[in-house]
This record gives sequence, structure tokens and C-alpha cells, in this order.
Amino acid sequence: MNQDNSQRLMGTLGVLIAAILWGTTGTAATFAPDLGPLAVGAVAMGIGGLLQALIALRSIIRERTLIAANRRYLVFGAAAVAIYPLAFYASMRYAGVAAGTVISIGSAPLFSALIESCLDGQKLSKKWMLGAAIGVSGITLLSLAESGAHQAGGDKTIVGICLGLLAGLTYALYSWSARRMMQNGVATRAAMGATFGAGGLLLMPVLMMTGAPLLASWQNAGVGIYMALVPMFIGYLCYGMGLARIPASMATTITLVEPVIAALLAVVLVGERLPPEGWAGIGLIVLCLAVITLRWRKTEPASAALPEKPL
Repeated sequence: MNQDNSQRLMGTLGVLIAAILWGTTGTAATFAPDLGPLAVGAVAMGIGGLLQALIALRSIIRERTLIAANRRYLVFGAAAVAIYPLAFYASMRYAGVAAGTVISIGSAPLFSALIESCLDGQKLSKKWMLGAAIGVSGITLLSLAESGAHQAGGDKTIVGICLGLLAGLTYALYSWSARRMMQNGVATRAAMGATFGAGGLLLMPVLMMTGAPLLASWQNAGVGIYMALVPMFIGYLCYGMGLARIPASMATTITLVEPVIAALLAVVLVGERLPPEGWAGIGLIVLCLAVITLRWRKTEPASAALPEKPL
């Protein structure tokens, strides 16, 4: 029991650290306004994904037979990894940093639960549904508050919301596919490295077509390096460690802290204004995290959080 609790705690901390790092990406992107959202997404997830594959190369080679046996999960995951950053950063460009992040990350737990329910037959408790309802309420309040600051660009905001939902779906999909590979015996480092490496390769043509502004100034280059190394590379290493120990639906729910960090940074550093209902939405998101985490610690069977396979 103590070992199970320790595994859950390590998994929760890993995902939480990753979410905090990811929450800085939207603000960081504003320091390189010449970079379009496709270039930002391609350099962040593309280079970051290839770095993950590089450090996991020995594990990937060692696990190549198992990876090949799970190739359909690898294909789904790689495609989702490639689509996610393009939709995510475009959503923030059109709907605002806070709203784009909230919609993208806040919708992921719902999509994750739907995927696990449809494909894995996993049932969620009433307490989880209560937490999800609280989270959705917080997401709605924060989205409305942030969208109110962009009334003049109503059409762009709608496009941003749709792109955010696409980002949430692909985020949930690659979380699920990576965890399925781990459940089928693939080591954590190999599963994450192969998934993100393949996704990074898919993003290279996008980077070549859109990444010229990265070389236009040191500031643009610095933002690109930060995005690739810190939130994408280090962040996803932490996320992979967490995903090996807790279910994908719980992991994506914990990452609801990302939009909270993004909203705070958008207000403090970018100058976006957040009205009272926006702060109320942040409070509900934090409450959602508390409710859902409490549920898993009390009732989740020990088999739900798998120990990490030796790397």
C-alpha cells in the first residue's frame, strides 16, 4: 500500500512539474512575435521530440520488437503529437494566451475519459464526474472572461476555440496511446521517445517551411531554444515519468494546472486583463484538481497505476 501511494505521489509530482513548465509556453511565445504559431509549434514539439528520441535511443533499440508489436499505438500517438502543437499555438494566437490554453488543456480530460471509456471500457465514478463538472465550469468561466477581452475579433476567437478543442483531443490521444504502449510492456523511455521522436520527424517539414524567422534575431532563436528544451524536452520527461504511474485520465486532469499558470503569466507578464469571473474560474479548476485527486487516492485499485518498467 505504501509503495502504491509512493508511485502515485511520484506520478502526480511528475505531471504537475510538467504542467507548470508547459504553462510558460504561451507567454514565452509572445516574446517572439515574428514567429507564427506553426513555427512555434514545430520548433517546440519537433526539436523537443527528437531530443527525447535521442536520449532514449538505446532503450528504443532494445525495445524495438515490442514497439513494432505496438505500431498502431505508435502511429496514432505520433500523428497526435504532430497535430497537437500546431493546433495549440494557433489556438492561443487567435483566442488569447489564457483562453487558448484553458480550452486546449481543459478539454483534454474529457476527451481522455471518452477515449478510455470507448476503447478500454473504463468506468469513471460519480465523484470523478463531479470533479469534471467543477472543472468544466471553471474552464467555461475562464474562457468567457478571456474571450471578453477579444470581442472585436469574434470570428478569430471561434476559430481559436475550435483549434483548442482539436488540441485537447490530440493531447488526450497521444497520452492514451503512450500509456497503452507502456501497459503492453514497452519501457517508459522507449514509449515516450519513440512516440515523440516520430511526431518530431513529422513536424520537420513544417519547421523547414515556417521556421526562417528563428534565424532573424537572437531573441527569436532564444525563444525557440527555450521552448524546445525546457517545456517540451524536460516537461515531457517529467510527464512520461508520471504517466507510467497514474492513469492517462488522471494525468490529463492534473494538467489543468497548466491553464492556471498560463492565465497568471498572461496577466502579470503579457498584460492580458482577467476580470473577477476569470479568477473564479481559476478557483474552480483548482477545486476540480482537489476533488479528482482525492477520489483516486481513496478508491483507485492498485493495478490502475503501473510501476515503471526498468529503462
